[in-house]
Amino acid sequence: MSLIPIEKYKLKNGLRVILAPDSSVPVVTVYIIYGVGARVEEKGRTGFAHLFEHMMFQGSENAPKGTHFRLVESNGGSLNGSTHPDYTDYFEVLPSNKLAVGLWLESDRMRALAINQDNLDNQKEAVKQERRLSFDNQPYNTAIVDRWPEISYRNWQNSHSLIGSFEDLNASTVEDVARFFHTHYVPNNAVMVLSGDIQADEAKELVDVYFGDMPAKPLPTIPDMTEPPQTAPRTEVYQDKLARVPAVIIGYPGPGRRTPDYNALVMLDFLLTGGDSSRFQQNLVKGKKSVIQYEANLGWPFAGATDYRDPGQYAMMLLYNPAFKGDEIVAQVEEEIGKIARDGVDPKELDRARTYFRSSRLRQLQSSHSRAALLGKFELLDGNPDYINTEMDDFLAVTPAQIQAAARKYLDPEKRSVLDIVPSGVEPEAGDASAEGGEN
Repeated sequence: MSLIPIEKYKLKNGLRVILAPDSSVPVVTVYIIYGVGARVEEKGRTGFAHLFEHMMFQGSENAPKGTHFRLVESNGGSLNGSTHPDYTDYFEVLPSNKLAVGLWLESDRMRALAINQDNLDNQKEAVKQERRLSFDNQPYNTAIVDRWPEISYRNWQNSHSLIGSFEDLNASTVEDVARFFHTHYVPNNAVMVLSGDIQADEAKELVDVYFGDMPAKPLPTIPDMTEPPQTAPRTEVYQDKLARVPAVIIGYPGPGRRTPDYNALVMLDFLLTGGDSSRFQQNLVKGKKSVIQYEANLGWPFAGATDYRDPGQYAMMLLYNPAFKGDEIVAQVEEEIGKIARDGVDPKELDRARTYFRSSRLRQLQSSHSRAALLGKFELLDGNPDYINTEMDDFLAVTPAQIQAAARKYLDPEKRSVLDIVPSGVEPEAGDASAEGGEN
């Protein structure tokens, strides 16, 4: 793979800027990522990171409500934002001759977001409605968003809901929201990436015009997110009135980001779940016909390997055939993991996983938006955007022995958390726990 050219520099106010020129398509992505996610929220103020994702589209001093969407979409572009445990990000994809439009919009809301009672009340209701439609009235989602973090973590910073509660949203004031904005939405807590059909000198001039005169502000204090060691398994059954098919979530405390064990678990995940030749597909879906579908990742459900940050988990969710029980699915997953821990990995099987991984990553790098998002996360989480050129080699260099060692070290049944999601009215088998077992 040819190297992706990048240039990184910093404004006097601390805003980190990454340029990634690519003239193959006349499109540019303006991507900005702030170092604020749900894990920095305060007790009694949960959901602020997500609320702010909504507030950022409610207008600013020179771009009244509706202007952001209208300008981007009328120029043939697209835009969005998203909230994560460790960051919140926003983007505009525009024709390359409209770069200034995206920069002006992002700078105006970083500089002077419209924070007032009407906008706050409006977005409180929008967030509540989103929760009702996307979580409370959808199968599995409440269990995933609210209950799973409480089972898999002990530190409140990690275990509280990313979406937040109605009570905390109702209690929030304009003053609370303004303080959150001025604490976290500052240039020295952000990374901006311009990816696509740009001329570096012109882009730098525009960045300086729109962002250069903003002042830096004191960076927020990051709360302690350290997790106590897990020394006993945790299991709970969740009755889901909307589910029609049972599911089970299984997770294990994960390694530090960018460690050799991190690389090994990424490749182990591809062996277990990557594509039609993966072990879960061949042995559980097609073989035992016990699993209907599955998803897994370092950082699941709110992150993937690229935005995983420890403390985190290697976790998975499996929808399973109702003819089986949750503990049987857990045992089958443990059997697949145990084979790797006990017998190791055939080099030919690893080669297939490497091919699948390489193909997936190369497809991801084809769009200016995907490149921008990777560059922004690598800078924010690692301080090194050049991982976009080196990370794949690090993963492909993982050996069978490293994968076997990581399986033994991290995917230990004694460190396992399980949430068995059963449709309401389906009683768990005798011996299944209806509340958490193991350590407290």
